[in-house]
Amino acid sequence: MADIETAKPFSVLFVCLGNTCRSTMSEGILRHLVKARGLQDKWVIDSAGIADWHKGKPPDEFTVAMLERNGMMDGYHHRARQITKEDFAKFKYILGMDNYNIRCLQEIAPLQHSAKAEIEVFEEVYAKCLRCCQRFLDSQE
Repeated sequence: MADIETAKPFSVLFVCLGNTCRSTMSEGILRHLVKARGLQDKWVIDSAGIADWHKGKPPDEFTVAMLERNGMMDGYHHRARQITKEDFAKFKYILGMDNYNIRCLQEIAPLQHSAKAEIEVFEEVYAKCLRCCQRFLDSQE
């Protein structure tokens, strides 16, 4: 695989605790928004978890239902994975879903990395993820 930084100008990794709810929902939403704007050739979008509890499992059924209900699955397939030190070199942005995730990211980040670690009932999570993804994408144009 080509280096993400040279292959595509934008790369983002969403991170939550287990990589089955918030981060996968954010990934699905941003993928949909990027595709709707015709920007998929410019973006690498992925998600991961702090912990490996759900490694290899699909997103939570309620996450999938929320994305489907809002027409945002468009071929989205994901299996949970744990963040790696290599991710800090691969992704320009690493977005933690809450303060605990951000603290964990700061603890495991290699000393020399270029990633920016920053985001904070499923209806509320969806609304927040959608709003944040739209604003994030807008800020990159």
